[in-house]
Amino acid sequence: MRRRARIPPLLLAVPASLLLASACETLAPPSGPGQRGDERFELPDTGPPAFAVGTGLRVAIDEAHHNYHTADGRYRNFAELLRRDGFRVDGFAATLAPDALGAVDVLVISNAISAQNAEDWTLPNHSALSESEIEALEAWVAGGGSLLLIADHMPMPGATAELAAAFGIFFHDGFAYDPDGNGRMTFRLDGGGLEDHSVTRLEGGAVLPFVTTFTGQAFRLSERVDAIPLLRVVDGSYLLLPTKAWEFSDATPRIPADGMLQGALVRHGRGRVAVFGEAAAFTAQVQGEDRRPMGMNHPDAPHNARFVLNVMRWLAAVGEGSGAPARAD
Repeated sequence: MRRRARIPPLLLAVPASLLLASACETLAPPSGPGQRGDERFELPDTGPPAFAVGTGLRVAIDEAHHNYHTADGRYRNFAELLRRDGFRVDGFAATLAPDALGAVDVLVISNAISAQNAEDWTLPNHSALSESEIEALEAWVAGGGSLLLIADHMPMPGATAELAAAFGIFFHDGFAYDPDGNGRMTFRLDGGGLEDHSVTRLEGGAVLPFVTTFTGQAFRLSERVDAIPLLRVVDGSYLLLPTKAWEFSDATPRIPADGMLQGALVRHGRGRVAVFGEAAAFTAQVQGEDRRPMGMNHPDAPHNARFVLNVMRWLAAVGEGSGAPARAD
C-alpha cells in the first residue's frame, strides 16, 4: 500500500489590505465563448524531427479524468506538434492501471479534475485520480515510465495535489501573479526565472530567449526530490487562493510565491516527471468572439513550441544514448 504523502499546509495569508486592486484585468473571469483549440494555427518550424514520422515513442494524453485538455480538443496543436516530431500520439481514456500503462511510453495528464468539481469550481476540490490509480502511476514511473503532469490554476491543482505529492511536488490550489499583477508570465535568463538547462536551449547551445505562460499556479518541491527547476517565478510574485475560481475580493487570501516554480524536471526511480503549473503554454488556444490567442499562437510566446518539444524529448531521453527508453514496436 502506498504511504500517503503529506502535503504541507499553505503559508499564512497576509492581510487583505495588501491585496492588489481587483481592477487588474488578469483578475477578471473569462467572458464570452470559452477557450478552444486554435484550428487556424500553423505550427512554426522547429527543425529536424526527433524520430521518423510515426516511429517515435507512444504518447498518451489522458482523457479519463474530465480533462480540459484532450488530444482532439484544446491540446490538438500540442498533439500535432509531437506527431510532426515523430511521436505517436493518441487520447487515453483508460483507468490508470498497470496493464493499461504498459502500453504507454509517455503519459500526459493536463488539467484533470474530479467528477464532483467538473461543473463546480468551488472548494473543496477532490482528487481527480483514485488512490489505486496514483499507486499504479507512481510505480509505473519508478519502473521507467515518463509523465508530463500539468495543473493550471485552481481547481486543477487541488484535483492532482495527491498525485503530485507522490513525486515530492506540492501544488498550491490558487492563481499565480507576478509583482505587477500579471497572470501572463515571461521567463527569461539572467534573473528572469528561466533556468539554464538543455530543455531551455536551442540546437547549437543558444539559450531560448524566453518562455511565456498564461495564468497558472505555482508549486514547491520536496528537498529530497532529485529535481531540476526550469521556470522560477520572480521574487515579489504571489498566489491568490479563492474559495471559488475567478471570484476575488479583499478577503481573498494572498501568499508570497518567492522561491516557487511553474516548471521543473524530476527523476523518480528509473523514470521521469516533467511538471508544470500552466497548461496553455503547451498548445495554441483562442478565447472569445475576437479569438484572443493564448499559448504558442500568442505573439509573446514565439519560443514555446521549441520549449515544448525540448520537454518531450527530455521525457523520451532523446539524444542520451543507451539511457533512452526503448521505442515500442
